[in-house]
Amino acid sequence: MTVSTFPVLNIAPAQVIRGSGVLAQSAALFTRLGRRPLLIGGKTSLAAALPFLTEPLRELDTATATYIQDCSEQALADLTQAAKTHQADCIIGIGGGKSLDAAKLLAHQQNLPIITVPTSAATCAGWTALSNVYSQEGAFLYDVGLPQCPAAIVLDYDLVATAPKRTLIAGIGDAIAKWYEASVSSGDSSHTLIIGAVQQARVLRDILFQKSALALKNPGGDDWREVVDAAVLMAGVIGGMGGAQCRTVAAHAVHNGLTHVAAHGTLHGEKVAYGILVQLRLEEMAQKNALAATARQQLLKFYAKLGLPTSLADMGMDQLSIAQLQQAATVACRPGSDIHHLPFPVQVDQVMAAMVSTTAPTSTATPISTAAPTGTAKTTAAAAKRL
Repeated sequence: MTVSTFPVLNIAPAQVIRGSGVLAQSAALFTRLGRRPLLIGGKTSLAAALPFLTEPLRELDTATATYIQDCSEQALADLTQAAKTHQADCIIGIGGGKSLDAAKLLAHQQNLPIITVPTSAATCAGWTALSNVYSQEGAFLYDVGLPQCPAAIVLDYDLVATAPKRTLIAGIGDAIAKWYEASVSSGDSSHTLIIGAVQQARVLRDILFQKSALALKNPGGDDWREVVDAAVLMAGVIGGMGGAQCRTVAAHAVHNGLTHVAAHGTLHGEKVAYGILVQLRLEEMAQKNALAATARQQLLKFYAKLGLPTSLADMGMDQLSIAQLQQAATVACRPGSDIHHLPFPVQVDQVMAAMVSTTAPTSTATPISTAAPTGTAKTTAAAAKRL
């Protein structure tokens, strides 16, 4: 009997603690991690979180360190010095994606345990065994796969509720990309865990379609909590369970390209949400894919309800020059980019055309089946664009 060889999967943190007021009850968790924690976060995130942490950290010798603006090599060097100066024996990462990525990568480099404390639902970074590294100017450079997920993630709804609504909207955009990307890159896989991850991505998409608008109307309510769980936790499960084969595709590649021409001003999930439209537009143009066209029109309506960007103009990037658009598209298409997980070759000029036509009307429509996707490439490719 032949046994398939799979890479090691870092599926989840060892503990997931979620609920209202859970930080106040986490003293034993923090104490078990270490006695000299270094708290890492941005200035805004730390200011929001510290009142929630005063009591559970009261018995510990703590210090704080802030990253500059991005998870950059210089920021990591500064944080390394802070950890050594404090003689930290553990890390508590506090904040959004870039803060948590910096904290996770530092913990890995210093061989220290880490707990993540998300202050918003903008990404699933508190869950994952991955850190993205940017330049000091905010341009995406590379990602680092980590050997394990955090020791624990503490998702306190009361803390997350202090974040601007825009962060949750961005988290919805980032999370919903799981379906549109994973179903393209891995939808024809015959491996059980990858099939499970892709199907979870479909369920995640449906939850967000059903509950996002209600969640935004009632912050702190039941639907809001479910959407927060979807963006922070379930999105992380999909990446962990699917592993490297359940990849990001064009949506994140477009995000990476845009960071080279407009690094700040828009959130990660906002650029990713726009990138989904670019990906679907590429599928329309390259494959005459009517299902992709239908899915794009569906997303345009969904985005309009939430306030997610549908075009460069919505992100304040309509003044980008042709040269800047070409630079962004070139980065998105560079060798090794995830955009090449599309089932057809993509050129820079095609990406540029898709980037400026995300809201284009379509005259083609195909009846959409509601049957669950099977394991074949043909049916799952169609299911990837199914309503």
